[in-house]
Amino acid sequence: MKAVRFHQYGGPEVLQYEDAPDPVRGAEQVLVRVKACALNRLDIWERQGPPRVKVNLPHISGSDISGVVEEVPSGEKELQKGAEVIVNPGIGCGRCEKCLTGRDNQCRYYGIIGSEFDGGYAELVSVPRRNVIAKPERMDFVQAASVPLVFLTAYHMLVTKAAVGAGETVLVLGASSGVGVAAIQVAKAYGANVIATAGTDSKLKKAVELGADSVVNHYTQDVVQEVKKYTEGRGADVVVEHVGSATWDRSIKSVGKGGRIAICGATTGYEAVTDLRYLYSKEITIYGSFMGGSGELLRVLELFKQRRLRPVVDREYALSAAAEAQTRMEKGEHFGKLVLKP
Repeated sequence: MKAVRFHQYGGPEVLQYEDAPDPVRGAEQVLVRVKACALNRLDIWERQGPPRVKVNLPHISGSDISGVVEEVPSGEKELQKGAEVIVNPGIGCGRCEKCLTGRDNQCRYYGIIGSEFDGGYAELVSVPRRNVIAKPERMDFVQAASVPLVFLTAYHMLVTKAAVGAGETVLVLGASSGVGVAAIQVAKAYGANVIATAGTDSKLKKAVELGADSVVNHYTQDVVQEVKKYTEGRGADVVVEHVGSATWDRSIKSVGKGGRIAICGATTGYEAVTDLRYLYSKEITIYGSFMGGSGELLRVLELFKQRRLRPVVDREYALSAAAEAQTRMEKGEHFGKLVLKP
């Protein structure tokens, strides 16, 4: 098969479009012919290597996959060859207490397709049967690939962890990212008001089109003061934080009394200083959030079926142009998902 692999860590130039061995399907796995695979920031961290991420080389990235079933396990009664599917990117052991109670993202053996396992920058991928979900009929393959990781993450942060409610105010930092685009929509689907930040007027306009009630240019405006202005001094009820050290202080100062901060990443760096006086005086709750359970992805897809959420695709690329797509992501030029098509 054709695939994009890297044999050493480095910049986009290490990505090689080349022939690679077809994946070997395990007894309980499904072979999927990839029709589309969306990029995530994780792909760049993998390519850059330690200290952020270390993967076995050569490596095939790609966590968000849609495609068509090529082979199924012996005795499979429901899934058939030719079925159009979405792949759940998270893989737990399927046997431990965490997995069996729907918290597979907390499994001690949990891994992500495209990180711990070869992913969708390829023509074929082999995944556990339990990770294959029917693709909603009204979505094409590119749209379907833009959904799993980021919408699952945003749902887990806002609904499962922060328990966002109608009428609350949610601050979404970095609204042009995949998680940001998803978080705006999930918050609105649950009746919240949204303040979104981005770095250009065009991105802010798109955030409004997605449903943001107020927008802030984080390069030219004071985010904390704008949040206070919008909330009449109260502060945000929930902050969606995935940027890291560059925004952590703003997150702490933007959240109101009794507010919650859900954090799922640290793109700009892991180390951040926290003024503990804000934590206890405002009774702030901080939720660490990592992906989400398999059942949550099913609920996310149901919201898409109800048209309460919609995929946002920035640009499509041929698989051979993966380096170009990753470069666009690194430069922060995108709004929504970048998708590769084998």
